[in-house]
Amino acid sequence: MKIVVLGSGVVGTSTAYYLAKAGHEVVVLERQPGPALETSYANAGQISPGYSAPWAGPGVPLKALKWMFMEHAPLVLRLKFNPEMWRWMWEMLMNCNARAYEVNKSRMMRLAEYSRDQFVTLRADTGISYDDRQQGTLQLFRTQKQVDDAAKDIAVLRSLGVGHEVLDRAGCVAAEPALELVCDKIQGGLRLPGDETGDCFKFTQRLAEMAAGLGVQFMYGTAIFGLDHSGGEVTGVQTNRGRITGDAYICALGSYSTKLMRELGYRIPVFPVKGYSITVPITDPAFAPVSTVMDETHKVAITRLGDRIRVAGTAELTGYDLQLTHERGNTVRHVVTDLFPRGGDVSRAELWTGLRPNTPDGTPIIGATPLKRLYLNTGHGTLGWTMSCGSARVISDIVTGAQPDIDTAGLGMDRYA
Repeated sequence: MKIVVLGSGVVGTSTAYYLAKAGHEVVVLERQPGPALETSYANAGQISPGYSAPWAGPGVPLKALKWMFMEHAPLVLRLKFNPEMWRWMWEMLMNCNARAYEVNKSRMMRLAEYSRDQFVTLRADTGISYDDRQQGTLQLFRTQKQVDDAAKDIAVLRSLGVGHEVLDRAGCVAAEPALELVCDKIQGGLRLPGDETGDCFKFTQRLAEMAAGLGVQFMYGTAIFGLDHSGGEVTGVQTNRGRITGDAYICALGSYSTKLMRELGYRIPVFPVKGYSITVPITDPAFAPVSTVMDETHKVAITRLGDRIRVAGTAELTGYDLQLTHERGNTVRHVVTDLFPRGGDVSRAELWTGLRPNTPDGTPIIGATPLKRLYLNTGHGTLGWTMSCGSARVISDIVTGAQPDIDTAGLGMDRYA
């Protein structure tokens, strides 16, 4: 089959790679001059199946109200007259209950655990390297309430057989020795030893090279104007380089998948949530993180990437606005200097922002659409890299008629019908 993949972020590039491995002719359309130059460029650096959980959960609406009065709030609402934004927020609110949280988290964990296994296989088969470390992640609790509230997540981890360690203050310092300087700020933690870290940009760039070696044609600088369709099926892609055709089409455009589907007459609840990161050169390795520390209070991840520290987090609802807001950058700066004050030179930090494609229930949308020959692989939110290889394997199997290795129930757009 000739398969056209729309987008070359980590999800689109992974999709192209696994399709080529399965023996198909693959063409990737990308408006940027290379892969992973938008949302995948400077993410948190985590491959964290153990931390795969929906943002919508019990108590979140109350937390969101409290965050409005925090100086370094995890969530900021830039409310506009945007019916799609308000509808997405309402749908997320409807998922803020215990039953929905359990269903959504179990779906996400199923896919994320499978994806982590694909990373292990990929490294073994190809030797790909990307400042990767397999030393787990640490969710850090600053208050006793956070320790107590973690019980429901721990119960889900236990039910799914996911390895985890509940740590006291001393245990957190043992896992991340640099925290000794600020141990009085720590009440406890949840360590997920099976989680991994690395540079998503390096990973995607190298995977694209491998995919090209398998015959994948990457058409960079290609703007997608829309899809041609007739008789209930997609027949081609209109671009600035002409019309591109194939036997199947996979949309992996992140937040921009919504616009493409809307033009076809279909709604998918994927909305952009703006996130920020800084990349800081390490000044003293002994006082830098060993792997990833996730600050539960500010929802900010601090990750060791070779001789750099990546600090990423915050959620800003402001539509497709990519303007850098230094006020929000101050939040990620605050967290790294608060927890690792001697680890890196924040004065030399590179500030970045990107749009995470979030669904209201947290689960990505993977599978067929009502239009024949058109498929979706989008809506991964903050977990695009974590779920990338697993999502790619699943959509590759679906498109080519193979039986996926995992249960795909609840992953398609039909769950919103």
